[in-house]
Amino acid sequence: MNKKLLQQLDYWLIGAVCLLSVFGIICIGSATHINLGEDASTYYSQILWFVTGIPIMLVATCINYKFLSRYYLVFYGILLALLVAVLLFGRTVNNATRWLYIGPLGIQPSEFAKIIMIFSLAKLIDKNKDQINNIVVLGFICLFVLIPVLLIQKQPSLSASLVLCAVLVIELFVAGLDKRYILICLAIAIPIGLFVCWDAVREDPLIVDKILKPHQISRIQTFIQPVEGSNEYYQTFKSINAIGSGQLMGKGLYQGTLNQLSYLPEPHNDFIFSVIGEEFGFIGCTAVLVLEYVVAFRCLLIAIGSRDLFSQLIAAGVGGMFAFQAFVNTGVAVNLIPNTGMSLPFVSYGGSSMWNNMAAVGLVLNIGVKRAKSIFEEV
Repeated sequence: MNKKLLQQLDYWLIGAVCLLSVFGIICIGSATHINLGEDASTYYSQILWFVTGIPIMLVATCINYKFLSRYYLVFYGILLALLVAVLLFGRTVNNATRWLYIGPLGIQPSEFAKIIMIFSLAKLIDKNKDQINNIVVLGFICLFVLIPVLLIQKQPSLSASLVLCAVLVIELFVAGLDKRYILICLAIAIPIGLFVCWDAVREDPLIVDKILKPHQISRIQTFIQPVEGSNEYYQTFKSINAIGSGQLMGKGLYQGTLNQLSYLPEPHNDFIFSVIGEEFGFIGCTAVLVLEYVVAFRCLLIAIGSRDLFSQLIAAGVGGMFAFQAFVNTGVAVNLIPNTGMSLPFVSYGGSSMWNNMAAVGLVLNIGVKRAKSIFEEV
C-alpha cells in the first residue's frame, strides 16, 4: 500500500480495537491476580497474542481477498478437516474437546471457523445472488453452514455454533432475503424456543435431553428457574454481585473484592465483564460497550460503502459477529440470557480468538482500502 492508501485506513476501527485489546490485557492481569504474585503466564500470553495479532491484521489488510475467494471451497474443506481432527485427536478440557495441539501451541479451530465461514459463505451467496430467494439454493446455503455447526456442536461449543448461525442470518439479510422467509423462520423459531424452555424444566424431558448436553440443559433451567445458592446459579450470582458492587466509578484496578478473592468464575475469559464492572464500575462497562459498538459500527459503515456484494457480506458479517458476541457475553454476565460461555471480542483471554478477530478486522480494513482506491482511481 502506498502512502495515499494508508491514509484511507479506518483509524477509528484500528484505534478501538487496540484500546479494547490493551484494556483487556489489563483486566486479565487483574483477573489472574498478577498483583498478588500469582502465575502471570495467562497475562503474558495475552500480550503475545495481541502483539502477534497485529501482523496478522496487516497481512489480512494487504492480501488480494477477491483472488483468494476463488478457492473458498478449499478453505471450507480445510475447516471441515480441522473440525473432524478435533473430534479425533483433540485435547479434552472441562468436558469439551475443542483444542488441537502442535507441540506446546494449542489452537481452537472453532474460533477460526468464524472468519473462514464469513469469507466462504459470502462467496457462496455472491455466486448465487440472483437466486438467493430460490428455496433450493437457500436450502443449500443453509446446509453449507449446518455441516460445520454440527461438527462444532459435537465438541461441544454452543457459542461458536450460535455465532455461525448469526453470521448466516446477517449475510442472508444483507443479500436481500425475501421478508417472507424471515417471517416464516420467526414463526418456526419462536415456538421451538418456547418448547425447548418448557421441555428443559420438566423432570422427564421429551426431546431436549436428546439434543443438548446435560450442562447446557442445566444452564437453561437455571436461567428460567434460578435457585440462589445452587451450584448452577453460582456463576451468574457472583457475576451480578461483582458488577453491582462496582457502582458508578468502580473499586479501582486490583481492588475488586470478589475478583481478588477468586469468587468470580472464569474471570479472565467468559466473565471478564464482571471484573470490569467491579473494578471500573458503570463508567468502565459503558466505555467498553461503546468501543465494541464503534468496532461493529465502523465495519457496517465500510460494508455500506462497498461497491460489490461479496465485500459487503464480509464486512457486514464481521461487524455482526463482533456485535453478537459482545451482546451475548455481556448479556450472560448480567443474567439477561442463559450462560453460553462466549468471549468478549478483544477483551477476553484467548489466542485463537484474538487471531481470528484481528484477521477479521484486517479483511474489513482491506475492503475499506479497496473502496478508497476505486474512488481515487475514478477521480
